[in-house]
Amino acid sequence: MLNDDQLILLEDAPLPGQVGRGETHWPLLIVDDDEDVHHATEFALRDLTILGRSIEFLHAYSGREAVDVLRQRNDVAVVLLDVVMEREDAGLLVVDRIRNELGMAAVRIVLRTGQPGYAPELDAIANYDINDYKTKNELTRGKLFTTVTSAIRSFDQIRCLEAARNGLEIIAETTAGFNPELGMQAFADSVIVQLAALLQAPPDGLVCSRNVPEAAAKGEAAIRVLAARGRYLSAVHEPLSMLGEDHARRVLLACLKERRAIWDDAGVALYYPGCDNSDFAVFLGSTATIACIDHHLIDVFTTNVGLCARNVGLVDRLRQAAYRDPLTRLPNRAAQIAAIDAAEERIAGEAYVLALIDIDQFSETIDAFGYRFGDLQLQSVARQLRNRLPANVFVARVGSDVFGVWGPAATVAPENLRNVLKVPFETEAGLYTVSFSIGLVRAADTHAGGADLLRDAAIALKRAKLEGPGHDAYYTTEVGVQTRHRMRLLHDLRSALDRQQLFVVYQPQIDIASGRVLGVEALVRWRDGEGQLVPLEQFIGIAEHSGLIVGIGAWVLRTALEAQRQLSAAGHALRMSVNVSPVQFRNEGFVRMVGAAIAEAKADPSLIELEITESVALYGWPQVIEGMRSLKALGASIAIDDFGTGFSSLSYLARLPADCLKIDRSFITALGNQHSGTPIAEMLIQLGQQLGMRVIAEGVENEAQMATLARLGCREAQGMVIAAGKPLPELLNWLAEREQ
Repeated sequence: MLNDDQLILLEDAPLPGQVGRGETHWPLLIVDDDEDVHHATEFALRDLTILGRSIEFLHAYSGREAVDVLRQRNDVAVVLLDVVMEREDAGLLVVDRIRNELGMAAVRIVLRTGQPGYAPELDAIANYDINDYKTKNELTRGKLFTTVTSAIRSFDQIRCLEAARNGLEIIAETTAGFNPELGMQAFADSVIVQLAALLQAPPDGLVCSRNVPEAAAKGEAAIRVLAARGRYLSAVHEPLSMLGEDHARRVLLACLKERRAIWDDAGVALYYPGCDNSDFAVFLGSTATIACIDHHLIDVFTTNVGLCARNVGLVDRLRQAAYRDPLTRLPNRAAQIAAIDAAEERIAGEAYVLALIDIDQFSETIDAFGYRFGDLQLQSVARQLRNRLPANVFVARVGSDVFGVWGPAATVAPENLRNVLKVPFETEAGLYTVSFSIGLVRAADTHAGGADLLRDAAIALKRAKLEGPGHDAYYTTEVGVQTRHRMRLLHDLRSALDRQQLFVVYQPQIDIASGRVLGVEALVRWRDGEGQLVPLEQFIGIAEHSGLIVGIGAWVLRTALEAQRQLSAAGHALRMSVNVSPVQFRNEGFVRMVGAAIAEAKADPSLIELEITESVALYGWPQVIEGMRSLKALGASIAIDDFGTGFSSLSYLARLPADCLKIDRSFITALGNQHSGTPIAEMLIQLGQQLGMRVIAEGVENEAQMATLARLGCREAQGMVIAAGKPLPELLNWLAEREQ
């Protein structure tokens, strides 16, 4: 059986061109990791003579060796290149380096492989600029002769054009050397220069552009001069109809109308299609008669100019996409950063400020009025900022509902920006007033680049939003330190989840009168890598703002239900209380997650109590009540945690389908104060009882507080006077000792 990677050279009928060796050679590089392939190829081609020259064989056994050879020999005509060598795509990588790194556009490449599945033929030819693609099994001696002969003839034609007319250099520069980043006008100007070099004539010419749909209505008035040189220089940017030379104008009009090249004794006009409904024509004035061979070069030149024009148009569109917001037509975040970086030297010593302007409650506005309303609002804000701020202020849309304003400190000041934006937003339903939060950073305070200034302004914006809608704040070093500490803490918290540094402790809840343990509350704790406990108040807020609380809360619930199962197995059928963050409660899949956790743990839902803070009222009454009823439908009970510290009211409490009221520790601590402590605690206890709810006091620290609560009629309590939160093994021991 033949090896798949073996080069097979079967005998064919003799081919023409096999004559004596010439005085010069065609350098041919064989690249293959199989030495037998080198010998077989050289044996097959050793008598081949093409255009009076024989073959000079060069050898490389890896992609790296091939590139090294080509660095030293820039006259190689053909490369016979194996696809699979030191790696599956080694040959394709060599092609890429030949074309892009070495810049060798003329050398012809014949790709060979014994394993065609690694590089589909059409993809390889389309993507890697190769001359031919063959499997080694199909390369008989005759086909190898034909392939190499065709490649060398192609190489020779390219080199002859290069030597005779310098045409290849011009075409190569047009197709590969031209930088589309320079834009259409620079491209058009270079076309005049290149065409003049091709025709060996002075660069007296011009390029016109035409929008085809517009031209159908406006005719010649829709054609403008995009670039001009020599005696036509004064026509640049003018309509073609204003061109003083009648002959050039008539030839260009005919060229665009007939969509073909036109030449006569006075010059040549070339047509090339563009993109986005535009086409172009270039005219070069010349008194020299153009030879027939030049006509062929012009055809090649025109084809490549058309391709380059499309590339320039593509780059222009990509630049628009990369640096401009399509909705507001303002520059985007990338453009804002670039503008700040570019202005660094120019504004040295001047007081410049970057402001980030955020539309307050923008998401809520979209929820209420729809995305179309939000788009109109963004467009209105963009117009006000751009039209009412001076030209030396750079305005950009840097986020969903955030605008960046960069300019002199006197202009980019909160009071001035609010004055600019105070005009109400017009809607179909009438005028709509928009509120804004603004974060600002002074360039002199940070001496940073655009990306860093945006980051610092974002930090200031977060600080402003913490104060509520309509506020503004400047970035300071202290604010930056605090924010970066929070970011580090967030990073550490993510790592803690992965490293299982979080754990759950359980704090007992007792009946005050009898001392009987009724239940426990599951409390999450975090011990860092150094073994230190991270205070709860430091990481819970960060977990909520980042959304990590959803995953943490689900893990705590499952852990607590497993603990409850173990407690029941040990003879302690206790109520398990688990805290629910407002962020968790608002999560769409929260109720499903609770149901799945109960089913997974095979827990008794009647022994599960979910503690929800009254701040969930911000979520909206219908959603809150529906969510609580869904939880109760699972069999769980609901406690209102920290009651009295937020948005509590009698009507609020009466409408909630809750089972238990927890008195916040702040009221327990103040029990000895007859003005703010005992009376409030007494009122809350009586309120809970009248509404048919259990009442439990948390944070009870001493026996005096316990006695006062008993006197006021509170039946349940938890706190350090009873026991601190304990890991499950310690809790089991504590319960066992308490029963003795």
